Amino acid sequence: MSALTLAKSRRIIAVALKKAQEIGLTKPMSVVVLDARGAVKAFESQDGSSTLRFKMAFGKANGSLSLGIGSRAIFERAQQQPFFVQAVNALAQGDLLPVPGGVLVKDRKGAIIGAVGVTGDTSDNDEICAVAGIEAAGFSAATGA
Repeated sequence: MSALTLAKSRRIIAVALKKAQEIGLTKPMSVVVLDARGAVKAFESQDGSSTLRFKMAFGKANGSLSLGIGSRAIFERAQQQPFFVQAVNALAQGDLLPVPGGVLVKDRKGAIIGAVGVTGDTSDNDEICAVAGIEAAGFSAATGA
């Protein structure tokens, strides 16, 4: 199993932010990396990010990790079963944000070793940045698509 080290977590963040620049995103981005336990491994927020961006990025990653699916799948489930997702969010003490941008990090064997949450632009663009960072660090990304 390949570990989600601090160095790899920082690489995920650096590449996610670089991807945002490459695709022309102009809003400040925030990226959090959680390990398999749900502990924050690394976080970075660009200048000008609003005060809730950490919680939003964390909510995307935490929801994905807690349910074992990318937040895109949680978003789809929220549309089909809103009361279920609302109840799960209550169990998570509000730390679940059911929109794309929360992506599971899997090692080469397919084991979940963490999650990444990105926020700052549209949810689809946030997800693109998360996937770029995860893949650049040598892991597989599971968006829930």
